[in-house]
Amino acid sequence: MSEPRDPRDPENRRDPRASRGPARPGGAAPRRVPRPAQGGTPGRGERRQADGRPADGRAAGDRRSVPRPADRRPSAAKRPSDARRDPKRAPAADRSADRRPAPEKRSAPGKRPAAQKRPAAKKRATAPQRPPRPRGAAPAAIRLGSPRPRLRLVAVALTLVMLVFAVRLFQVQAVNADAYAAKANVNRYVPVTLAAERGRITDRDGVDLATTVDAYDITADPSLLAPDKIKIDDAPQKAAALLAPILGEPQKELAEKLSKAHSRYVLLSRRQSPQVWKQIKDLRSALDAKAQAAPKSHPRPNVLLGIFADEHSKRVYPNKELASGVLGFTNSDGKGAGGLEASLDKKLAGKDGKLVYAQSGGRRVPTADTQEHPAVPGTDVELTLDRDIQWAAQQAITEQVAKSEADRGYVVVQDTRTGEILALANAPAFDPNDISRADADALGNAALSDAFEPGSTSKLMSLAAVLEEGAATPSTHVTVPNRLHRGDRLFADDIDHPTWHLTLNGVLAKSSNIGTILSVEQLGRTQREANQVLHSYLRKFGIGQPTGLNFPGETSGILAKPEDWSTSQQYTIPFGQGLSLNAVQAASVYSTIANGGERIAPTLVRGTKGPDGRYAAAPKPKKTRVVSPKTAKTLARMLESVVDDQEGTGTAAKIPGYRVGGKTGTSNRVDPKTGRYHGYTASFAGFAPADKPRITVYCAVQNPTKGSYFGGQVCGPIYKQVMQFALKSLQVPPTGAEAPRLPVSFKPGE
Repeated sequence: MSEPRDPRDPENRRDPRASRGPARPGGAAPRRVPRPAQGGTPGRGERRQADGRPADGRAAGDRRSVPRPADRRPSAAKRPSDARRDPKRAPAADRSADRRPAPEKRSAPGKRPAAQKRPAAKKRATAPQRPPRPRGAAPAAIRLGSPRPRLRLVAVALTLVMLVFAVRLFQVQAVNADAYAAKANVNRYVPVTLAAERGRITDRDGVDLATTVDAYDITADPSLLAPDKIKIDDAPQKAAALLAPILGEPQKELAEKLSKAHSRYVLLSRRQSPQVWKQIKDLRSALDAKAQAAPKSHPRPNVLLGIFADEHSKRVYPNKELASGVLGFTNSDGKGAGGLEASLDKKLAGKDGKLVYAQSGGRRVPTADTQEHPAVPGTDVELTLDRDIQWAAQQAITEQVAKSEADRGYVVVQDTRTGEILALANAPAFDPNDISRADADALGNAALSDAFEPGSTSKLMSLAAVLEEGAATPSTHVTVPNRLHRGDRLFADDIDHPTWHLTLNGVLAKSSNIGTILSVEQLGRTQREANQVLHSYLRKFGIGQPTGLNFPGETSGILAKPEDWSTSQQYTIPFGQGLSLNAVQAASVYSTIANGGERIAPTLVRGTKGPDGRYAAAPKPKKTRVVSPKTAKTLARMLESVVDDQEGTGTAAKIPGYRVGGKTGTSNRVDPKTGRYHGYTASFAGFAPADKPRITVYCAVQNPTKGSYFGGQVCGPIYKQVMQFALKSLQVPPTGAEAPRLPVSFKPGE
């Protein structure tokens, strides 16, 4: 009999499921034949047919999974763990896999049990297969395409793109490298003209009459204000609004210039002072500070970024109207446009230089290469004018023109010994600092450009010819009737008078037209011969010829050839009608007599000083002997009678303490607008001291309409005022000698 088993012994513990059938070899659980399920549904054991193929018709070697029907899927409530609790419903394989191993025997106390290998974990049962697809249904499997064609296409596209870049890079760097470099340099390098400093014009003592100061042409690069660059649509309008009050230019015009986005250069304003450019720079700096302080989300570009300044020079005339007719003016480009500024422009202008520098974003790159050709300053010109005498002459003629309500007037002051012009004043004058406000008729130099008939001041030349030819002496008797018939005309003096019994000196002193005609007729046996002689002397005095000043707009006067003189002209030319001259020519006539009969061509330039600082004196003027010193001295004594004698016409020009010689002139005036005689020309010419001449003064007033029009009364006071000032300014002392009194008239029968 067998020994009873202790149920507490682990070896005697057996799974009740083990008694359901004999054990299979190798300890495998016996195969269990499933029972048919309720409802006629075959179990797992019935899925194969008798020939061993699956019941769904698949081949024996076909391992494709067949999806399970939805009603055969295990529910979440019936899990394998639940099957262990319910042995009847659990599969045999699961029950055998869930069998626990027999407990190990305990080792004796104090003895450590031997290490045993842990049994290998059994493979987990594979997931239940899906139920088979219903027959006739299309397969639902999705096949992915191969990625290789797409990769090839992307690679080809990238290769083409890189090839295009490579070809373009080769073209820029190798084929057209020079052309692109040149274009880049055009945009990067900015050429700037370095204006040469214009030479100064000074008076004889070095006092500035015209000088140059720093100035700036305000320019702009409109392309930098384009909307695509500055990101502001109305940048030109905003910039114009800021610049208009500073530059004094219309805002609309500035906006139009700044809106030319295709242009790289526009000129906004010329010849602005350094203060104006500093104001623009300060405003631009303030806008830069605001732009940097603005957040990135709200950028504030600087609309003055494209505003620049080209440094130039600005012509300045410190004395304003003083000698403006002589100095002239410059145009907006800094070129001489009138007066000496125009005639001496090449000397004064110098030679401009050039600066080429790199710029980026409208700013100069300080570390980049620059090319600079320095400018050569202009030559300084020293004139013969004396600023103080010029001022006195200009004040006197300006006041008289206004007093007489005349069209214009001029005063010439000349050094009799050298021919240098000490003053050349015109009225009205203009301010060369602001040509825009000047009267167009006043822009020239009327003392040189006006050709007028001199009148009685021209009698000096006629009597000089008579004395030089020996046709008469100062005491020669000349009977002067009230009227003289010559040719087809009756000639008269300026006033009606009974028959005068005058000497040749009296003819000059009383300025008798009839007496002059009678005296000049003695120059030849015939009138034609007398005309030839007189014409030759007029030419020697410089009438009908340029003065030698080479002044812009200068007139040579009008003196016809003697064979072309009309019947009336051969009798009017001796007393100053029928010929014309300018004021400088008239002054030169009296300087010739004062200089002992030798004519010295008048000069305005005394010398020049080049950029190297070397002074070069002007060439010596041309000298021409007109009459002998004896004749000149005799004429000087005769001219004193005009001023000093009570019967003379120039007593208003008398200067206390000095011996003065002069001559009045009153002539019919040809209106330049109509070409007809209209009004008068009042004049006075003379020199002092008469016995030792030093200064010649000539004055003429055109068309005086208020008060007297006679030369002695209109211009005599001007002569006196200017001559007195000049004598004191040049410190010319009086000689102190008594003036000889030549007879003016004679008694018939003496």
